[in-house]
Amino acid sequence: MTTVHAVMELLYQLLPYLLGIIVLLIGSAFFSLSEAALFSLRPNDRRKLQRGTRRERLAVRLLDESDRLLATILFCNLVINLAIFSLGAICSMQIEWNNEWLAASFLAGTLLVVIVFGEMIPKTFGVIAPLRLARLVAEPLTVLTRVLGPVEPVLNSINRVLQRIVWPGFRPEPALEVGDIERAIEISGADAALIRHEQAVVANIVQLSDIRIDEWMRPRTQFDPFRPPVSLDDLEGKVPSGGYLFITESNNDEIERAIRLDNLFELPREHLERLGEPVLYLPWCATVADALQGMTAKEREVTVVVNEHGETIGVLTIEDILETIFTYTPSRSRMLLNRNPLHPIEPGKWIVAGIMSLRQLARRLNVQIPRTHSITVAGVIQEEMQRLAQAGDECVWGPFHFRVVEVGERGNIVVELQMAPQREEGP
Repeated sequence: MTTVHAVMELLYQLLPYLLGIIVLLIGSAFFSLSEAALFSLRPNDRRKLQRGTRRERLAVRLLDESDRLLATILFCNLVINLAIFSLGAICSMQIEWNNEWLAASFLAGTLLVVIVFGEMIPKTFGVIAPLRLARLVAEPLTVLTRVLGPVEPVLNSINRVLQRIVWPGFRPEPALEVGDIERAIEISGADAALIRHEQAVVANIVQLSDIRIDEWMRPRTQFDPFRPPVSLDDLEGKVPSGGYLFITESNNDEIERAIRLDNLFELPREHLERLGEPVLYLPWCATVADALQGMTAKEREVTVVVNEHGETIGVLTIEDILETIFTYTPSRSRMLLNRNPLHPIEPGKWIVAGIMSLRQLARRLNVQIPRTHSITVAGVIQEEMQRLAQAGDECVWGPFHFRVVEVGERGNIVVELQMAPQREEGP
């Protein structure tokens, strides 16, 4: 009875401190959950919140000043954790009068409880459901950031002083140049084949700023867009070319949305257009680099290419761009028609896909070509013939002699190419 009485008396003495630890632990969990939830929001989530209620818009405003938000969360969490350990130390000192081993166990248990229930579990929930939790924590965090506003300059000053003491020679890293990346690849110690492939990737990335999107897009003739409402029966059991389903506006044939079918595990029978994601619109004269930058910034997977009249002339998907970057020798015709764009049939004679770019053809054959407004072999032939190409058409352009050997259903042509004989110059 004496032992039980002593334990009950000890618990009665520690009760205020234990209640304080529990309350502070809830506060620590709140700030850990808030940090994980808000900083786990994706761009699409932030756009949804921006169009939502007042509380949802507050969450977006907090993230617009992410440095201030993070400073508030870390400062409050630090103060709370220090208070928890202070109360734990007081409790440990009270217990030590009776049992030193129990006092040490209590202090270690306090640390474990803070790590598990104040950090790990709340952050796990924050990452799992960031959108829902961001709505709940936005308002109290907004109030706290305003309350701690006067303290922020002091915290920033302390941060700068610590940086100068701990890292006096620290300087921001300058932007990397292409040459720096190539030198890093060369000294990386990888095997020769990997180095060649990495150098090709770097070259392909740089080349994106020189390729117009109308040179690399999928032409309008290569896909069939659907006008809403769209059902599975409209697809006739086939996945569209390129893996994307393109949805037009309800009153015209201009593409408004796109659905990446190979990423979906289940499709509804009706109204597939509801799954569509917005697309990016760019003019025909923009570059592939412009498309990649816009698609990355706006979280789009498809760029719709329009002409000077605003009409859709083709599409460019994120997969097309990634293939351009990571394929050793990227080819538009291989991407669209699943065939080698330039196939030798005998010395000095090749079979060429009509959609092969003139730039790539000149580079592959190492020849100089005349200036032209056309960007593909088919375009040059049409320009020379002043009409659509037909099987058997022949023409000479620059160093090449073209002969059309096949015209597909959608206008894709296959051309026989050989070097044109050199013209003799007059006396």
